[in-house]
Amino acid sequence: MSVENRIDRLNRAPEGWRQEPAQTMAKITFVQEDGTRQEVVAEPGLTVMEAAKTEDVPGIEAECGGACACATCHVYVEPEWREAVGPPSEMEEDMLDFAFDVREESRLSCQIRISDKLDGLVVKVPAKQF
Repeated sequence: MSVENRIDRLNRAPEGWRQEPAQTMAKITFVQEDGTRQEVVAEPGLTVMEAAKTEDVPGIEAECGGACACATCHVYVEPEWREAVGPPSEMEEDMLDFAFDVREESRLSCQIRISDKLDGLVVKVPAKQF
């Protein structure tokens, strides 16, 4: 099933099933070093790391489970998305010191909370995590 079909299916609910409008799902694209792309859909409120682990994105190890206590969910945020994602916290910057090949666009995916404004987000997975 295509990502678009999954988004549409997840956003629809039977008449009267909910009293509130359906949550919009966000599409996130993970790009591997070789250019392979994997699109996933995730609910707002989850983290990019949680979306990656749910969909078995290669290269996102997340050894600490999202506690910002390792750097094994390191990603590079594409330039056009950096403002929407926001800057890393001081704690995240400290943890990035342990990541491999840290760049200006480096972030820990466990610290990027998915919201409607991140629908379409593109991140690159580093060649290695540690």
